[in-house]
Amino acid sequence: MASRCSFALRAAIRVRPANRSLAGSSRWLATAAAEASTSTPPLPSDPKLVKIVDDISGLTLLQAADLVTLLKTKLNIQEIAMPSAAPAAAPAAAAEEAPVEKPKEKTIFNIKLESFDAAAKPKIIREVKAMIPNLTLIDAKKFVESVPKVLKEGLSKEDAEKMKKTFTDLGAVVVLE
Repeated sequence: MASRCSFALRAAIRVRPANRSLAGSSRWLATAAAEASTSTPPLPSDPKLVKIVDDISGLTLLQAADLVTLLKTKLNIQEIAMPSAAPAAAPAAAAEEAPVEKPKEKTIFNIKLESFDAAAKPKIIREVKAMIPNLTLIDAKKFVESVPKVLKEGLSKEDAEKMKKTFTDLGAVVVLE
């Protein structure tokens, strides 16, 4: 029940028009719910449930969050991670073997400039200066001349691959760590 309520609240928040101010968002939620209930005929259901839905739709976002918390406490609902697509049932022989854990794939990378082609030095200095905005041209030259040195830390895999390709195309040897 709690997850359905939070889903409905998130859906109502997403459809808020851009021209509405945040100050009137709770009022908008109440009027949107009223407009939605008048524009579409209600499904035949228990009047008690209809009253509960009307009461919940009139709540502000903070009140709805408190309601979800109270329902989780009252109904003893635990926070669980939603599993991704469940694999098909494994054959009996596979179940008997001990499961082998795959090593976690690295997601954060550091880029280290190992070496470079002497002819490509000016291009690499310009690229380092463009990549690190606080460096002057002289600082970028000193940085490049003091290889091996870490260029950037904490990059995602896609960004690190793009940067590695850029420096490799210029004639540098770059290592992802």
